Amino acid sequence: MADSKAPARVAWTTRSAFILAATGSAVGLGNIWKFPYMAGANGGGAFVAVYLLCIIMVGLPIMTAEVMLGRRGGMSPISSMRKLARDSGVSSRWAWVGGLGALSGFLLLTFYTVIGGWVLFYIAKMASGSLQGATTVEAQQALSDLLGNPWMVLAGHTLFMVMTLWVVGRGIHKGIERSARVLMPILFVLLIVLFGYAMTSPGFGEAVRFLFSFDFSKISGSSVIAAVGHSFFTLSIGLGAIMAYGAYMPRETINPRTGKRTPVSIGSTVLLVGVLDTVVALVAGLVIFPVVFAHGLAPGEGPGLLFVTLPVALSDVLGGMWVGTAFFVLVLCAAWTSSISIAEPPVAWLTEKGISRPKASLMVGAAAWVVGLGTVFSFNLGSGYTLFGMNFFELLDFVSVNIMLPLGGFLIAIFAGWVLKETHARKELNMKSFGIYMVWRAMVRIFSPLALVLLVVFSLWKALAGEPVAAPEPELAPAIEQPALEQPEGEELPPPDVPAVDSVGELLPESE
Repeated sequence: MADSKAPARVAWTTRSAFILAATGSAVGLGNIWKFPYMAGANGGGAFVAVYLLCIIMVGLPIMTAEVMLGRRGGMSPISSMRKLARDSGVSSRWAWVGGLGALSGFLLLTFYTVIGGWVLFYIAKMASGSLQGATTVEAQQALSDLLGNPWMVLAGHTLFMVMTLWVVGRGIHKGIERSARVLMPILFVLLIVLFGYAMTSPGFGEAVRFLFSFDFSKISGSSVIAAVGHSFFTLSIGLGAIMAYGAYMPRETINPRTGKRTPVSIGSTVLLVGVLDTVVALVAGLVIFPVVFAHGLAPGEGPGLLFVTLPVALSDVLGGMWVGTAFFVLVLCAAWTSSISIAEPPVAWLTEKGISRPKASLMVGAAAWVVGLGTVFSFNLGSGYTLFGMNFFELLDFVSVNIMLPLGGFLIAIFAGWVLKETHARKELNMKSFGIYMVWRAMVRIFSPLALVLLVVFSLWKALAGEPVAAPEPELAPAIEQPALEQPEGEELPPPDVPAVDSVGELLPESE
């Protein structure tokens, strides 16, 4: 078969290149607008402890397995899984696992670029000062005006898609690796600068208590499932991106001065990526919530936190315009590196079919752009069209995030733990400690798959029970001339001295 005879793939120039690219894939919008609030609302430090346990027992074992399969196969996720299945003497239909991941990532790309377009508009809004002095109602109206204009949302979707596929089309070294080496340091520097700024805010102490005070009374079955889900999604597992990036991981690096060869450990590399991803999420919370609490605003999550609460909190502080601009540039870096990673698997597969990388990128981008029109119009022209009570975006989000991703991760764990020859796994992982290898093997064979089954069952149970699982369409406040005097029927306005911000929904998973 052509797949098994594919030419040798290029490799990251260094181990650090993979770490930056994989961290860029893992650090997405969910780290910034979901995890901090999730931690604070579910027991603070108690939830963080549960989450870290889930990272160790679910996220890292499956991510290690996915990188291992990628490096062992050395090709796109689809071709790698086909090759590894044949090497293990089982049906080549296991290639569908790679295909499922690539499809999940493609579907995520179709609406990730829409949200990325919003970020581009808000960089311009903050830099221009148009949100300076904005009230809660004005900030909500600004977001409502953006989402209600299909042509503006379409323009942002198009521009962000072009940005993503321009990088992917330039190849591994000149495109993906170079962008990771530029964007990730910018993200880290901005995060450190903004963290320093947040420490001067009077709300910093309250933010620390919100995120890290141990309150085990808030830990429930639902919060544990939430921790399991986020530990899985935050590392970009099941999207094909990590397997594709793993295919470019070298087995050893060579010191150009001494010529010494050093093996590249999958386990320690994946562990470092997981640590960086978690640190970014926690620091992001310590950047956002101090200014939110300092202004007496209610904490929240999702786009309401980014596009309404934060602009209001920064509207009247010294240098708020520049702080807000820097923050949205940080968000852009996170969203851009994530979208690049989820576009790579289908592009890599097309290049193995003899299609040039620029043309393959154009084909993937064009298809994703067309499907993304459904999300663009879900907030305006097509908002009244639903299926099973969900609009296009909500249905796409539910199927890809709550079913396809966990299913893909489950099958990866089953293949790595039960199907792949153990000698192949041990050789590829090359762990120095046999005890650590056996712990990983137990996690990936038993605990991780069981946790993902529970996650899918819980999501489906919530859906059947009528509870929200897919991301709801934002409910945006209309423009109100005198909010203190007018009360919309059936709604209760917040007290004048507590300008609480209505949530406008949670739009993305944390893979993001």
